[in-house]
Amino acid sequence: MPGHLDLDLPAGDRTPRGTAVADGAPGSTGIPRPRRLPAATPGTTPATDVEDPPAAPSRATTPWAQRAVGLAVFAIAASAATALWLLLAVEVPSGTAQIREGLLLGAWRVLYDTELPPTQILLAAIALAVLLAAGVALVEQRISTRSRRSVDHRTDPLAPKLVMARTRGVFAGPVTVTALIPAHDEEHSLPATIASLQAQSHPPERIIVIADNCTDGTVEVARRAGVEVVETVGNTRKKAGALNQVLTRVLPELGDNDTVLVMDADTALDAGFLQTAVARMTSDRALMALGGLFYGEDGSGLLGQFQRNEYIRYAREMRRRDGRVLVLTGTASVFRPAALQAVADSRGTRLPGTPGDVYDTAALTEDNELTLALKSLGALMTSPPQCTVVTEVMPTWRTLWAQRLRWQRGALENLGAYGVTPRTMRYWAQQLGIGYGVIALGAYFLLVTLAVLSSDQWIWFPFWIGLGGLFTLERVVTVWKGGWRARLLAATLLPELVFDAFLDVVYVKGVLDICFGRQAELEARRAHRTDGHGHEFEHRRVADACRHRRSTVTALAATAAAMGSIPGPSTLPDGVLTSAPVRVLAAFVAINTVMYGALALAKVLPKVHPSRWLRRDNRRAEDRSIYPRD
Repeated sequence: MPGHLDLDLPAGDRTPRGTAVADGAPGSTGIPRPRRLPAATPGTTPATDVEDPPAAPSRATTPWAQRAVGLAVFAIAASAATALWLLLAVEVPSGTAQIREGLLLGAWRVLYDTELPPTQILLAAIALAVLLAAGVALVEQRISTRSRRSVDHRTDPLAPKLVMARTRGVFAGPVTVTALIPAHDEEHSLPATIASLQAQSHPPERIIVIADNCTDGTVEVARRAGVEVVETVGNTRKKAGALNQVLTRVLPELGDNDTVLVMDADTALDAGFLQTAVARMTSDRALMALGGLFYGEDGSGLLGQFQRNEYIRYAREMRRRDGRVLVLTGTASVFRPAALQAVADSRGTRLPGTPGDVYDTAALTEDNELTLALKSLGALMTSPPQCTVVTEVMPTWRTLWAQRLRWQRGALENLGAYGVTPRTMRYWAQQLGIGYGVIALGAYFLLVTLAVLSSDQWIWFPFWIGLGGLFTLERVVTVWKGGWRARLLAATLLPELVFDAFLDVVYVKGVLDICFGRQAELEARRAHRTDGHGHEFEHRRVADACRHRRSTVTALAATAAAMGSIPGPSTLPDGVLTSAPVRVLAAFVAINTVMYGALALAKVLPKVHPSRWLRRDNRRAEDRSIYPRD
């Protein structure tokens, strides 16, 4: 078939297997390839016509422990909040109001309260912030160090020391790139995706579009662009199933340095993406995977800017983490064949999933699950700041709801599948942070509502105004590279609070769905066309997204507290705000606000790397280049 890649041609066909044929002309398109795909036994069924084996059971109907993971996360977060509440209830300082009257700018008469939070609350909040930040960082560093030093091939077959030992003195050729683009009805976005690949400073040696159950002109668009095309038949497992069909045939014929780029059909790589990826893979043969940093495309109004701000903050956090991966985004990631093959070989034993599959077809967020799989095998991964891509943003609240519900549900199900292990501790901590933040936001809204209904005057609080200014600074600084629109949205604060509240509702919905065993198939199907990221970002709440969003929530809590009570008639009895329960609630909101304020300050300040201050030789004991040393 012209322009079609047939992975397994009949014996009578003289065209070499794996050859892409130009439209209306015999022969190859001229795209070089690192290896020829394996020849098949005459008479076998073409790979693209193979029906999928029986579907793996849905994670919503498998172990009950996985169904309880959402409830467990929220219960632990609620327990932490309850413990803090009870601790505050033991003895809450009543404090003395110091309301004064003054003139603002010599003309505006205002009431203000100079009272500061009790010293013990300030100290406790700062101590909690330091313990949380330092604890997570130290645990993550320790786990990372153990993975790098591991020599246990049973638990960590992809650990750097083992990979280096297997490849020492062996030259498997220069690094090449085979690009796989799974596409489902992507005729409009696919041309820009292919063009971005062909315009790379180091273009891929091979581009394969995987047309998955397409009903539009995706196949024709790909052929006109001169790339290879594989059409799936009978695939009911969406992106993961489509990729598995092709990877099963491609991986065995790739060498150690013939890397695989998996990218979405709605994504455009920045010009230097592959050049940087190839350079990193060349200089470090122990590096198993490399993920891109994504930015949102222009457009979609205010909703689009919300998402772009999220992505900008995530990319900034990755730069501050020196590229240490949270999620290998599905928008664009590069893998060594050995890493993908190790995952396929470990399915059903060390890893969840069907034996032989690279991607777990039961996972809602297959890219997040693949990240956990590689981490569980000890793989070294990175996200260089130079590897950037531009991806689509959700244009409506409805599609955003479907996307984020899929991410949240998928993240929880993946954690349930992998359990509590050293490699998943960071992800559990993220989910706990989100759960606690939902409770903190609810407490804030309750306190503000009580204040509005109990007061008839507007009182300003200078301390909380200053803290609100700190949050505003953090919001603006973290999106500075996004331009004036991103900075303006961050500075206004209130719109981002609405967006955060929306994401919190998604989180609660995801927890309830997984706890009650509701099937996610419908939501996954809705998100299939509108989202291919699968990460991370959830996770996307991209990864660390919980920390970014929680600081927005508390930023507005501080701002609202600084503004005092909204003027209006009092509808609650006198003494409500001075009652013991409300004073405990106020102390709870205050300690959370100060705690997140300290975390916000840490994000504004330059990143500190204590290990770099130590006087020790950090040079590697061995050159890790793919080129053997004489």
